[in-house]
Amino acid sequence: MIIITGGTGRLGCQIVDRLLDRVSADRVGVSVRDTDRAGDLAVRGVRVRRGDFTDPGSLTDAFEGATQVLIVSTNQTGEAAIAQHVAAIDAARDVGAKRILYTSHQGAAEDSVFAPMPDHAATERYLSKTGTPFTVLRNGFYASTVQHLLGRALETGELVAPADGPVSWTAHADLAEAAAIILADEGRFDGPTPPLTAPDALDLADITSIVTELTGRTIRRVVADDEAWTATIIGHGVPADQANMLLGMFHAARRGEFSTTGPELENLLQRTATPIRSTLEGLTTQP
Repeated sequence: MIIITGGTGRLGCQIVDRLLDRVSADRVGVSVRDTDRAGDLAVRGVRVRRGDFTDPGSLTDAFEGATQVLIVSTNQTGEAAIAQHVAAIDAARDVGAKRILYTSHQGAAEDSVFAPMPDHAATERYLSKTGTPFTVLRNGFYASTVQHLLGRALETGELVAPADGPVSWTAHADLAEAAAIILADEGRFDGPTPPLTAPDALDLADITSIVTELTGRTIRRVVADDEAWTATIIGHGVPADQANMLLGMFHAARRGEFSTTGPELENLLQRTATPIRSTLEGLTTQP
């Protein structure tokens, strides 16, 4: 049985959906914190069990009978994130899974200045020492992040943010389909995958140019001072630790940590990856 954690989350639910195109529902299970939210999956024949990374005992039951476990990374950071990932890895190993998969990031590195990246690197390192065959999905930076970075740019005509760098923005749907393909073709990758990214890397100036084309209205890229920008978003209610983490994302982009591109995602999909322009079209046509 193939178990997917976070089966009702934004990425996890799409992975399950795409996997059901490839294998029968009786071979798929989800580990979710709230089983009530997975009722539609149960109706489709997917095994639904409660599993919480902070409750290791629940994971033992959720992972029972697993041949593969895909651990979708938590949205926590720091020691809490690593502890949750370790608990899931240990549970998957202890139930006898033949392969453990983990959704990492193209920028995973111990020395990254963006907080989630060292967490991914630490998780990968722990996973490599379990003795169980594993696959690390080096996913591209989620294209959906652009919506948050745009902020009120469509209203004000200005995208105000700290200095950035090129990012290979990659669609959730593409990454979900790639994960499903890898799960259905067990053992296709051993260890970390090549970067699973869109083929192009664009910075926020490129993004504003595309939005300008799509809307017919000039959207300017305005580079803000780091400290002033951080103070502004804190003033708008963003917690200080989160604001500083977001600033770290810009610092990492400046260093080129998210600029890597490669053909592997399109090779898996056997089609062109979704361009960021398509994501932006959806944003600019919303009422």
